[in-house]
This record gives sequence, structure tokens and C-alpha cells, in this order.
Amino acid sequence: MAPFCKAKESAVAYPETRRVDQTDIYHGRTVPDPYRWLEEDVRESAEVAAWAKAQNEVTRKYLDAIPQRQAIHDRLTELWNYERQSVPWQVAGQYFYFKNDGLQDQPVLLTANSYDEEGRVLIDPNKWSEDGTVALGRTVVSEDGQRMAYTRKEAGSDWSTVRFIEIDSGKVLEDKLEWVRHGNLVWNAACDGLYYTRYPEPPEGEKFQALSLNPMIYFHKLGTPQSEDTLIFRRPDEPNWSFWLRRTEDNRYLVLTIHRSTDPQSRVYLREVGAAADAPWNKLIDNFDHEYSLIGNRDATLYFYTDRDAPRKRVIAIDANAEDSSSFTEVIPEREQGGTLEYVALFGDELICNYLSDVTTRLFRYDLEGEELGAIELPGLGNASGFGGRQDDTETFYSFTSYTMPTAIYRYDVTSGKNELIRSSKVDFDPKLYESKQVFATSKDGTQVPIIVSYKKGPSGAARKLDHNNPTLLYGYGGFNISLTPSFAVTNAAWMDMGGIYAVANLRGGGEYGEAWHAGGKSVNKQNVFDDFIAAAEHLISTGYTKPEKLAIMGGSNGGLLVGAAMTQRPELFGACLPAVGVMDMLRFQNFTAGHFWRHEYGTADDPEEFAALIAYSPYHNLKPDTHYPATLVTTADTDDRVVPMHSFKFAAELQHDQAGDAPVLIRIESKAGHGAGTPVSKRIDLVADKWAFLWKSLKMAE
Repeated sequence: MAPFCKAKESAVAYPETRRVDQTDIYHGRTVPDPYRWLEEDVRESAEVAAWAKAQNEVTRKYLDAIPQRQAIHDRLTELWNYERQSVPWQVAGQYFYFKNDGLQDQPVLLTANSYDEEGRVLIDPNKWSEDGTVALGRTVVSEDGQRMAYTRKEAGSDWSTVRFIEIDSGKVLEDKLEWVRHGNLVWNAACDGLYYTRYPEPPEGEKFQALSLNPMIYFHKLGTPQSEDTLIFRRPDEPNWSFWLRRTEDNRYLVLTIHRSTDPQSRVYLREVGAAADAPWNKLIDNFDHEYSLIGNRDATLYFYTDRDAPRKRVIAIDANAEDSSSFTEVIPEREQGGTLEYVALFGDELICNYLSDVTTRLFRYDLEGEELGAIELPGLGNASGFGGRQDDTETFYSFTSYTMPTAIYRYDVTSGKNELIRSSKVDFDPKLYESKQVFATSKDGTQVPIIVSYKKGPSGAARKLDHNNPTLLYGYGGFNISLTPSFAVTNAAWMDMGGIYAVANLRGGGEYGEAWHAGGKSVNKQNVFDDFIAAAEHLISTGYTKPEKLAIMGGSNGGLLVGAAMTQRPELFGACLPAVGVMDMLRFQNFTAGHFWRHEYGTADDPEEFAALIAYSPYHNLKPDTHYPATLVTTADTDDRVVPMHSFKFAAELQHDQAGDAPVLIRIESKAGHGAGTPVSKRIDLVADKWAFLWKSLKMAE
């Protein structure tokens, strides 16, 4: 065992962190892992818990000493304190929506008789815990509108418990379904039972570390114990697969979508609803060659949007009685003039198609023969989302937002084609004082990378000076076919009020330009994502927005990996780095919780070619001693069982050890929180106040 080591002299006195002589051999190459012991669960290991406590004390002392932190916290609290509501949805003549009065830790679920009335509280998760760390997750209303199934999520964990409530009386039923984490909740047509996905109970002490393997779909009859639930589907020979079940609205078919990873490519199985629990499934699509997302059905015709022979996706129809998907009918072709098909909703005989065109939403209507019926006009360039509801509904609801436009809720009348604004945010923010525009950077291989740049205008609406002196925060993600679309956040409003520029780069690996864009940034092509991000940073510098010492980068989860890779490859390019809940050890990620789902996105160290790509950019493994790294605030949480905190622990420990400059290297470890979803508002305000205060000092924003 190697001795305790600490970072070289700096402005911060870091805790000593034990290094060990752990090495692994991958394809003939020896790779050291001196902080392997930090992989132990912080809730189970006294040594790891003591290390985390010591790190938090150092971080807290540093952040609390920043004079501007309290003012930033106060401004965030003011901005956050406004009433906001979700897009409503309607079932059996009743409307449901989430509402937060302002600073409530968790949004409250309400039900109403009309979309434009206040309604009454159905579930208030703020009453479930004193500290607001128990959240309401998925909610599904039975078709008769009498009951709702919902999940409770504690401390940010992916693990959920399913409960049931009577909507009229508010009575919570005794039924309780445990060990649920991924998958859908589906009522049966009789509204007396539920299909759900559960996982085996993990070994003692491994609840937040064990791999998510061997999901099973069960049917639960209300009023019976979970032990008597009926097994509907499992594949023990394919423990990595995950399942998503739907029941067609005519109660004709159960449609099972199967994924082998987070890749969108899927298999599709189906069978009639009345079939026996052990009846065979029709393997309509029995390979993982393409994405198939079910839209709905008309009798035996199933509608899907797919990237089959259409990288930006199209709509097809498949006969449910077909032996396979070799015969299908194209309904809506891939759009010739760009635009990636993101989502399709079916209402009556009309398809509403949501397209992304250079990262902003375009909505078009089609009939079931593929004839275009016209566009749905939006209030500007931004992002529209929602459009939920049953196929026989004559109305639907959606939200519209942008980086400088607070979220507004609209009602769309399917019959008349009219839009109606029904709710708008009353946040302390005037869009006329801000500007948002799109620019393009040229990546290393010539690829054009879009960046949306937003900021507060100068006095009297003057343009922002491009004098290289603007504190700028560049955000990115670049992975898992996820598109970053414009959306308003009070956190970004506070940053712009501080004088900062907020820039979002749409990198390869995302879904903004279809599956080819995604594939261009996954697995052995992952370096393209980092090249795109670095090109975006260089563009902001070369065009006068900022300079390296005034430029910060931020990203979470896969975006945390992005920040880690960028700062290890180009440490001189940035003044500050904010990697959040990042995947930092690319050789061992697949050994924990949901990590195995990412195998096809990243590749694994088991494959020689993929190992060569991974070791070349893995943030933890590419930190180098005696290097001047930017000021860095690593953030994670103790109950993150999506990207376990060991990634951030090991990265922060090695970064502190290798740092040669005076810039601080801190790690902030939140308690009773997870990957992000369900985090109480109070904790979110505290976290952002710490980040913005750290940037204020690191980027010398007072100068």
C-alpha cells in the first residue's frame, strides 16, 4: 500500500487521501487505479464516509468565504419564488397537473373538473418528509378516472415504491409494490390491476451499488399481496435487457418494446390482451437494428416512428398479424429539407409530428394517409413539448419555452386547429431585456456545431460588447441520442443577471440531427463529442465573446464526462470547470447499477478497440501530475444510484493529487440526494448558489 498523499501546496488545504497499489491489466496494458477503495458505498464504508465528510468541510469553508454567495443565494430565491404549473392532462373528464407555489420543495399534484380551474390537492409529497427528500415520481390514472397509481422516490434514488390512491376520496390503498426502478406502469381495462416492471431484491448492503439486471414484468391485482402477482414476461438469458410495456387504447394488444441498452434501437413483441400469462408473443421486430416507437393503432394497424432507412426518422404502419416487420407501409417520409422527427401523437385521424430544425421545434399535422394538413404555429423560436392524451381526445396541451422566454402552457383544439394560451409564468424576468441567438462552430473534422448564445442586453438594449471580457458559461451533453433544446431556467436567468453569457453547444452524440449525428459521437467515435465542445469553446473565444480565463464549462452525468474529458485534454482553455454527477472512470462504469445499460453508447474495456478509445479520454485515467488545471468544483450526491458517486470521488482525489497550480479543486457531496430528479428546491438553490459563487470568484467577475 502506498502512503497517504496530498496535492502540492495550494491556496486550499485538501484532506489527505490514501493511495493504493491497485493495478489492472487490459489487453496487455497495465493501468493503475490508486483510489479503488473510494468505490465502496459511502453509506456502508466508514472510511469513505469520513473522506467525504472531510472533503465537504473543506469545500464548505471555501464557498462560504466568498462574499457574493449570500447575495447570489438571495437572488436565486427571489427568482425561484414564482408559481409554476405543468402541462395538464385529462382522463375520463378529469384534469391533472403539477403546481409549485414557488419555494415548495416538491411540486403538488392537483385534480380539477376543467383545465382552467384551480382544482384540489390530490397528492402533496411535501408532507412525506420534513426535509423534502421524498418525491412523487410516475403517475398513471386508470381509464375510469377512479384511481391513480404513483411512485414514491426517496433521497433521489432510482428505486421506487408503487402506491395507489382513490381520486375522489383521496384514500391511499394498502397495496404496495416494491423494488421498482425502470419501466412503465400500465392499468388494465377493468381498472382493477396494473402491469409493472420490478427487479430482484439486491443483496444486503448493495441496494445503491448492485447492477440493475433481470427485470421482470408482473401483473398486480388490487387487493392482493405482491407475492401473488402474475409473471408476464422475463428473459433470464438476457439479463441486460430492459422492457417498456404499453396496452393499446382499444384494449386489443399488449405491445412490449425491448432495449438492450440506452440505445434507441429496439425489438417489438406483442400479443392479444386476453391471452394467457404464459402465451407466446408475436416477435414483430426481433432484432436491434433500428428504433421503433409506438404511436398508436387503428384496429390491427400499428403506427410507429422509426429510423429504419431514415436517419432523421419517418412514420410507418405495420400489420399486427404480420410474422415480422419486413412488410410495412410508409405513412410520412423523412423530411427532405432537414428536421429530425422527435415525437408523434395520434388524435382521431390526425398525426401531430414534432420536428427539430437546427434545435428548435417545428410542428406539422398529417392525416393517416400521410397527407400534410399544415403547420401548427408557435409563438417564436424555441421548444414545444407535451401533446399527451388518448387517441379519441379532441384537445391536447403543450408547453413552449426558450432560453429567454419563461414557460407558457397552451391548449390545442384538435378539431379546429386553434391554439389557446392558458397559463403563463409570472417570474421576475423580462424577455425584452435579453437576447438569444444561434451561431455555428467548425469542429476538428469540419462538422458544423450549433451553439445558442444567450445574455442580457446592454443599456438601452445595446448589443453585448465582443471584447473578449465576458464571463461565459458553456454547457453541453453530447450523448445517448438526447437533444438539448431551448428551455428557460431561473438558474440561467440569475447567471445572466450577474453579467454572464450562457452558451449551449449541440454536440454529436445527441439526437438533434438524427441517428447519424448520434452515431457520430458514440463508442469509438466519442472523441468527436469532445472535439465539438472544444471547437465551441474556441469559437466563443475567437469571435470575441470571452477568453480562456473568463470561460467556464458545465455538464451533468454524460455531460460531467464531457467536462472531465475537455479539461484533461485542454486544461489551458478554461478558467473554471463544473462537472456534475459525471461518468469519470470509463473502464469500470459497467460494474455498477445502471452502468451496463451504457455499454453500446460508450463501449467497454472488454473489447480491445473500445478499450483503446476509452483509455484515451477517460477523465480519471488522463489526469497528469504537475499539471495546472482550471478551478474545478466537482458535484455529486450520496444516493446517486444512476452514476454512483465513486466516479466523482476518484476523479476529485486524483485531480487534487495532480494539481500543480493554485486554482482550487473541490468536491461537493450532497446528502440524501441522487442523480437530480426529485431534488428538493431548497437543495437545488443551495447547489446553484455554490456553483455561481464559485464561478464569480474563479472567473474574477468583479473585475
